[in-house]
Amino acid sequence: MNYPHPIIAREGWRFIAVSLALALIVSPYGFWSVPFWLAFFFCLQFFRDPARTIAGGSNSIVAPADGRIVVVEEAEDPYLKRRALKISVFMNVFNVHSNRAPVASVVQEKWYNRGSFINASLDKASSENERCALHLKTADGQDVTCVQIAGLIARRILNYASVSMKLVAGQRYGFIRFGSRVDMYLPVDAQAQVAIGAKVKVVIGEKVFASSTVLAELVPSGSH
Repeated sequence: MNYPHPIIAREGWRFIAVSLALALIVSPYGFWSVPFWLAFFFCLQFFRDPARTIAGGSNSIVAPADGRIVVVEEAEDPYLKRRALKISVFMNVFNVHSNRAPVASVVQEKWYNRGSFINASLDKASSENERCALHLKTADGQDVTCVQIAGLIARRILNYASVSMKLVAGQRYGFIRFGSRVDMYLPVDAQAQVAIGAKVKVVIGEKVFASSTVLAELVPSGSH
């Protein structure tokens, strides 16, 4: 497993330390310390980041985040200007918020857009919210766009990928604090795999787990 950090994400160490310190300081006041202890345990569960088994094979698109599927449709990829299969995963505040590479690939381009902070479960969040997108290219030349989108409470997208970086499927590349969403745009011919359920069974409302749930299968280049 390529996860380089302890089971508690490093992005949360500061929040956990501060909330624990405050809880300990007010502990002598009895009942009044309860909200501080609740805040500490909330931070502890929010920033958990367990190791995951990488599912699927070389052509599999695995979930980039924990959460629920909110979109499976053909749509315009706003970054590569093409028709694509769009799959969106919405993360609530109780999901693990570490983001992982959906497929083995090389980063071709990276975009950051400032924006609003509306509810990330809404479709318009894809175009209006703060977001950071990666153009990924697989070994056989297929293009995948992966977009981190900030949510209603989230105020910071963390993305550690850079152009020309090689990613393996399931590799941790970013984090979004306090509720968010990840959109993926896949080659449109991957839609048949989803629509007929031949190789994957992902539907709106389904709960998925980062790296451990296969969302789609890319059609090998030679099979087009």
